[in-house]
Amino acid sequence: MSGPSSGGSVADTPRLLLDLARLEANAARMRARAEALGVSFRPHFKTAKSVEVHRVAHGGAPGPATVSTMKEAEVLAASGQATDILLAATAVPARLPRAEALARKHGTRLILVVDSPEMAGLLDADAEAPHEVLVEVDSGEHRAGVPPEKALAVARAIHGSRKLKIAGVMTHGGHSYGSADHASIADVAEQERVATVSAASAIRGAGMEAPIVSVGSSPTLLHARNLEGVTEIRAGVGLFWDLAQMSRGQCGWDDLALSVLSTVIGHNRASMSLVLDAGALALSKDVTANAFAPGTAYGTLGEAETGAALPLHVLHAYQEHGMVPVPDESWFERLPVGSLVRVYPNHACLTAAGGYGTYDVLDGAGNAVARWPRIDGWH
Repeated sequence: MSGPSSGGSVADTPRLLLDLARLEANAARMRARAEALGVSFRPHFKTAKSVEVHRVAHGGAPGPATVSTMKEAEVLAASGQATDILLAATAVPARLPRAEALARKHGTRLILVVDSPEMAGLLDADAEAPHEVLVEVDSGEHRAGVPPEKALAVARAIHGSRKLKIAGVMTHGGHSYGSADHASIADVAEQERVATVSAASAIRGAGMEAPIVSVGSSPTLLHARNLEGVTEIRAGVGLFWDLAQMSRGQCGWDDLALSVLSTVIGHNRASMSLVLDAGALALSKDVTANAFAPGTAYGTLGEAETGAALPLHVLHAYQEHGMVPVPDESWFERLPVGSLVRVYPNHACLTAAGGYGTYDVLDGAGNAVARWPRIDGWH
């Protein structure tokens, strides 16, 4: 395999490309930062949905993981690359049989999350085996979780149940994505820390255990001033990085590990646009980079072989078509019909979760050296 193609022939597109050297460098940066903060690193599997990427995240060794779906947990557990898994999305009773099967089949520790006494009661009513449970705390994003002062009530519901055991608290400071100011991101990291540490202290003060204090997002991992009282941090997108994070100053172009290989399938001279075979399903409709990098639209183009940035963007994303305006007709000669380009996405997590079954893994010279399977869906 040479270049972003298979067997020397032009690859069918769109394809998901993963730069191995950049992935390894990004993972090393995440691990080193967690170590400097004195916490363990629990990478989020939902970004890559790949056992091989999880292995790289931990420097080649097995290690703890965060997941969003039971399918992710099952694949990781079967691989042996993670025996300690946190299911970060609120648990529901229908997932309990699969969760309990993981412990029976693989000896996996699967930690669940709830944010209400009601859900704790529903889980306990259906549980047939013991389950460790974290209370999700809202540290400012207002997506899920309870205010820190209400975490004790949820902990008491868990503690008073038949099969559930309180294991600590967790939060996700997703509002860190809303700023390009690193001091403001550090403030969000402190909100994460204070919210979880105070909730854990209240739980311990009431005579219960709270050994896990879990926080995380890639920006807060990078910019936290300290994580005193926290035991672990979760991060996912920092393994790949993307245009949304680059627009916020978290990374540079040469850190972007993920791109989509696409074919120029047409020249639309009426609209002065290239037509790509990478549309909304290949790239997603996420446009979060545009808040801080206007004009990024649905993704920025790069050269197929080197990944070097081109001053072109996917302005319109139809289901299977991407439209790329060009400033003059010279681009029709530079990128003729049938030529290949890379598209660097706004949000790596959503792009990777498209219809791709594999990553085409590139070495530092841009040569395709492996194909890594991905895990998609819920069931």
